Amino acid sequence: MNDGKFIRIAPDVKLGRGIQIYCFANLYGCTIGDDTRIGAFVEVQKNAVIGNRCKISSHTFICEGVHIEDDCFIGHCVCFINDKYPRATAAGGGLQTERDWKVVETRVKRGASVGSNATILCGVTIGEGAIVGAGAVVTKDVPPHTIVAGNPAEVLRGVADTGSDSPERAAT
Repeated sequence: MNDGKFIRIAPDVKLGRGIQIYCFANLYGCTIGDDTRIGAFVEVQKNAVIGNRCKISSHTFICEGVHIEDDCFIGHCVCFINDKYPRATAAGGGLQTERDWKVVETRVKRGASVGSNATILCGVTIGEGAIVGAGAVVTKDVPPHTIVAGNPAEVLRGVADTGSDSPERAAT
């Protein structure tokens, strides 16, 4: 782990063993599993959970309600969203608070990979071993062991081989 300079880890964060956290990370109220790497300029909000042996690349935003299981790769600049109908103000005209909206959870299942600059809308599940292409906008569930890409993300094909020799895996 970094020496702590330029990293904000709130007292309520639960950290596993062997974690690496790089500069300018902001973590609060979340849980991070063993042997996970958190890149520079990453924010992980309260009630987010990241499993063991995950790689969270730089400039990624993981908001409240996101659950990332073990062995997942999250590329650079990935953005998760947790509100179906975001608004700045409440019905009375004042700024919204936590009481004015409902967190909609998102799940990234074991071994899934999300490419750089992808946007993951709330309420979806990215299936085990799935690959989300760079720049994709995920608006619905991604089946296990499939590759999706585009805006909105659509299934391209199945993942034939999730081993380290796989050309699909090397492309993420």
